[in-house]
Amino acid sequence: MKTNITSFLFAAMMIMAMSSAVQAQDFDPEYVKVTNERARKIVDNMDITDAGKADRVTDYIAKQYRNLSLIHDERDTQIDAAKEMYEGKKQEKKIKKAEKKANKAMGKLHKKYLGQLSSELTDKQVEQVKDGMTYNVAPNTFKVYQEMIPDLNEAQQDKIWDWLVEAREHAMDAGSSHAKHAWFGKYKGKINNYLSDLGYDLKQAEKEMFERKKAASNQ
Repeated sequence: MKTNITSFLFAAMMIMAMSSAVQAQDFDPEYVKVTNERARKIVDNMDITDAGKADRVTDYIAKQYRNLSLIHDERDTQIDAAKEMYEGKKQEKKIKKAEKKANKAMGKLHKKYLGQLSSELTDKQVEQVKDGMTYNVAPNTFKVYQEMIPDLNEAQQDKIWDWLVEAREHAMDAGSSHAKHAWFGKYKGKINNYLSDLGYDLKQAEKEMFERKKAASNQ
């Protein structure tokens, strides 16, 4: 087990630095600019005619990105410290503890954030914000499944959509594009297994979809 003084000092310094950042919430001006621009881009694609409301929603979204980054950074710091200080089951326990703490914090933040959005926006507009934060993967993926298997009944489509919505809720809190897409990948696996159990050959269905599109484009 790594218990030397250097390891402990390294871990302690990392945790202290992260704790100070969380308390002060002192963000790099360039990062603030990036989150503001990212939020504004989402809002600009929505039908919000009230300029004041648009500004408030933009602020909510931008702050959500920054608040999530605090949680992600603190979690990652604690995980790095655990890897530096411990091995085996002890390390695994510390990592799980850090992840559990982060998930709890993200859950609270997620609920508060949705409350803020709902105070300003319609349900449809809140959906637009969610899709904007997750690159529109949910509606785009749903459309592909509908095109790939056009004979899906309403109940089957609802089940697929519910899974994509669940994936989107998780992806909203993820800290990177890769992490966001990973959540959708996980749920697409569930959907594919579900469709396979219903007897669909997804590779064949995809092939036929492309053939239909090709035929339509040649008409």
